[in-house]
Amino acid sequence: MASDMRALTAASDAVGQRFAALHDVTANDFRALLHVMVAEGAGEPLTAGELRTRMGVSAAAITYLVERMVESGHLLREADPADRRRVRLRMSDHGMGVARGFFTPLAEHAHDSMAGLADADLVAAHRVFTALGAAMQTFLEELGPR
Repeated sequence: MASDMRALTAASDAVGQRFAALHDVTANDFRALLHVMVAEGAGEPLTAGELRTRMGVSAAAITYLVERMVESGHLLREADPADRRRVRLRMSDHGMGVARGFFTPLAEHAHDSMAGLADADLVAAHRVFTALGAAMQTFLEELGPR
């Protein structure tokens, strides 16, 4: 299973690099967009400071990166409804459209490749991925801040 995870991680990295190259963003830009998209999907949009922590870059680097992503139309800055002093990063409609345009064919391939699997297998796979994600998060927490 560990070998399968490494292969999936390597393939995912290659897809991310291809997205970056095709859409004139850097690998770090893509990583940032991915972090923002994942956090937003979980209902917990990130601040620039939270994104900086997740990416392990300097304050100056994250400011520059976020500014570029806002100027290019991939990200939006929005006031946090609970605390207007906080600014959250969100995917823009343009950014989501670019992501959908690129990743929809991948989603179709994934759907086709899993079409013959029983629902119970998919539920079990979800539990495995959830457990592996939790294990990675625990490991990162044990490593401490960068």
